[in-house]
Amino acid sequence: MAFIDGTVVNVALPALQKNLQATAIGVQWVVEGYSLFLSALLLVGGSLGDHYGRKRIFLVGVFLFSVASIWCGLAPNIGQLIVARAVQGIGGALLVPGSLAIISASFPTEKRGKAIGTWSGFSAITTAIGPVLGGWLIEHVSWRAVFFLNLPLAAAVILITWRRVPESHDRNVTGRIDWLGALLATVALGGLTYGLIESSRLTPFSLPVISAIVIAVVSLVAFVFVEASVQSPMLPLKLFRSRNFTGTNLLTLVLYFALGGGLFFLSLNLIQVQGFSATAAGAAFLPFVVIMFVLSRWSGGLIAKYGPRPPLIIGPILAATGYGLLALPGVNSGYWPGLLSSESPADWIGFFPGVVVLGLGMAISVAPLTTTVMSSVSQEQAGVASGINNAVSRAASLLAIAVLGVVMLQVFSRELEFRFTSIDIPEVTRTGLYQQRIKLAAVDVSGELDVKSREAIQQAIKESFVSGFRIVMLIAASMALGGALVAWLVIEKGNAPGAGESKEK
Repeated sequence: MAFIDGTVVNVALPALQKNLQATAIGVQWVVEGYSLFLSALLLVGGSLGDHYGRKRIFLVGVFLFSVASIWCGLAPNIGQLIVARAVQGIGGALLVPGSLAIISASFPTEKRGKAIGTWSGFSAITTAIGPVLGGWLIEHVSWRAVFFLNLPLAAAVILITWRRVPESHDRNVTGRIDWLGALLATVALGGLTYGLIESSRLTPFSLPVISAIVIAVVSLVAFVFVEASVQSPMLPLKLFRSRNFTGTNLLTLVLYFALGGGLFFLSLNLIQVQGFSATAAGAAFLPFVVIMFVLSRWSGGLIAKYGPRPPLIIGPILAATGYGLLALPGVNSGYWPGLLSSESPADWIGFFPGVVVLGLGMAISVAPLTTTVMSSVSQEQAGVASGINNAVSRAASLLAIAVLGVVMLQVFSRELEFRFTSIDIPEVTRTGLYQQRIKLAAVDVSGELDVKSREAIQQAIKESFVSGFRIVMLIAASMALGGALVAWLVIEKGNAPGAGESKEK
């Protein structure tokens, strides 16, 4: 459920942007509202599971997520949709760390890598099948139906969990839940995200933007001090004494920054620029999911043979190559490679090779990454470790969409202004169109324009978006390469330690 909603909404964004008359900033907040509370409260979700029972908290999260999904599907405007997505994020923060912690508590060390690999594979399936089903529903029913996909899943999950999943706790846990830390983390991430996103609508040095950034920084510093002093911190800083734990979380940060931002803008590119239907745009990710599913269990066992470093270096390098390939197609590209599909050599490659190589890179990375994280701490701290790593990945996506959104809008605005100078239209029309730039490729070109001028304007908008998209993909590739560098410099050689052999000693 949580992984479906992390990707299916990307396919729905153009439809809800049109139907709810939302700006690009509005649809950013539809994604960010969910990611903000999910990433900020995942650590509390892990701690709650350790305190009160992972099965119990997992079930509460599933129920809350389901109720919020109904609210999303019935939301009458963009404001209510954003709030409902935030509630979804709270539910996700309770169920995501519980799922992985339950697995870690249920399997012995020698089987845990393959078990987590299977978990990663099925997570990948839902991550990519969600947009395909969602795309079909968007075309044939409504974007609202996308959120109702969660309800039959929730019913099945509650039944299976209630009957088959054993309860587990951290017997060594003491003290109270770190609610102050959770509040400071939410304010820090929220302030930073607000400042970055609103800097596109306002200016980088406007009072609201500067105030939000200052509040975020102060909250972040206070968060570190609180976590170092409370009895039961939701982010135990001592865990970072382990090189593997620190290195894998740094790698998670940069790798999921690239993935979250890249997939967000790829969906917009396919639908609004390339003219893909919602179903076709969702299906475009199927090679990614098939590769993830087929290889995740295998890659989960690589650590036993080669240790964590090799797959965590090779995987991000391949992912970076995939982003580089996705940066090549222009406005008139198809999905499949074809030397005769376009006059421009850059368009010959299509999007398919980039999706395949990216999927291969992530498949090699994800299961070893997760296994190394979980193996670098004791079994009693599995819930906290799972929460930290999931929080890092979600926070990375949260920050990626905010940061890359600023980059995209700046490049798009500059390119659009330049291209408009060569189109013979009235100045008032040019100014009105440029003022809509915050909608990115969804700029409304209706009005009293001849066919030739309208086509020229639409082409300029698409080319401007592609220019920004290429910069975004190159940034994503750089971040993935940075992840490979982190693995090389920080991750220890040899096999990852098993549970109970935490390196923090």
